[in-house]
Amino acid sequence: MPSRLLPLLITLLALLPATALAATPAPAPVEGQDYLVIPEGKPFAPLDGKVEVVEVFGYTCIHCANLEPVIAQWKTKLPSDVRFTPVPAAFGGYWIPYARAFYAAQLLGVQEKTHGAVFDALHRTGSLPIQNASADEIAGFYASQGVDRDRFIAALRGPDVDERLGKAREWVLATGVDGTPAIIVNGKYRVIGGRGYDDMLRIADQLIARERGARK
Repeated sequence: MPSRLLPLLITLLALLPATALAATPAPAPVEGQDYLVIPEGKPFAPLDGKVEVVEVFGYTCIHCANLEPVIAQWKTKLPSDVRFTPVPAAFGGYWIPYARAFYAAQLLGVQEKTHGAVFDALHRTGSLPIQNASADEIAGFYASQGVDRDRFIAALRGPDVDERLGKAREWVLATGVDGTPAIIVNGKYRVIGGRGYDDMLRIADQLIARERGARK
């Protein structure tokens, strides 16, 4: 026998105002729980009129690889006065060759084009090794992506990459980041909370809104 309560419930829901059915607003982020304030924090690459959002990542980090498709969509929806900047972690050891590769690709203007492919090669196809990657192996991969091998090796071993890597290492150390992925908003806030990637980016969105509001 069909329940007589269902039609009644539908009728009651129809009579409710739209605001009563709206989702509960997300709570404001809490310092010490959702984010930390970075003492004397500064943006990685200041640009007047822009709020900077940095993702500190490592190509060899599986969590960064899993976050990549999520963050790739998220960053396309950022306001025009917000700039997204990936910064490779250079903690030492097997982090270094791929951090150098990031900056070599950046110097050659192919970083954005090859970013996702590097993650795939390391964590999905296995065509690049996580540890003990040689310059020749890395250059061979970039060559498979249409990058001139000799130019890539020259950039990889050059002083410009040394300089950029040193700047990144110094800045990441100053932020207190000791693991990846990490999100830093305007050099001031480091996201530490979130029950998964979407929640982490929700906290970042709220901190971005705070910084945009402060500028206005």
